Amino acid sequence: MPDEHKNPVVPQKTDKILIVCIGNDLVADDAAGHEVFLRLQRTSLPGTVRLEYAAVGGIALLDRLTGEEGVMIVVDAVQFGAPAGTIHCIPWDELPVLGAGALSGHDIGLKETIEIGKLLYPEKLPQRILLVGIEGRCFNLTRDAMTPETAAAIDDAVLLIQKTAHVSQGALT
Repeated sequence: MPDEHKNPVVPQKTDKILIVCIGNDLVADDAAGHEVFLRLQRTSLPGTVRLEYAAVGGIALLDRLTGEEGVMIVVDAVQFGAPAGTIHCIPWDELPVLGAGALSGHDIGLKETIEIGKLLYPEKLPQRILLVGIEGRCFNLTRDAMTPETAAAIDDAVLLIQKTAHVSQGALT
């Protein structure tokens, strides 16, 4: 009987892309990720793209990884200090260091989640992780209070994600 621990089966990364949109659909600018998700659902994405919505991110984000994704695009509202409505597309390793939990108020921060994933499940993490962040300002009021600039950026973010998914798919094949 072969010793599975000496010869583990490691899934090969493929051209599969996971897009995870994060955000509370009831809270002003935090609903940006939810809006992006709804609009991406109505678009044409490559067949290798899996689109998911996570009301909150945190450590549960790791449960969505199968180990087959070559790219993961995380979509969320952010506060990096840019004007509201600014769209950021940043490779994960280039994210600014803003302190614990600074990327997200959902459970633990997204950056910390990926760091935990690197330690616990390195075989599951995609080769490339990108953040598409929409700069928000209002995170303490109801959905009706979404900042107009943040709301206006959602369609542009959807176009950017579609383009990134198509380009990323071609880069992996």
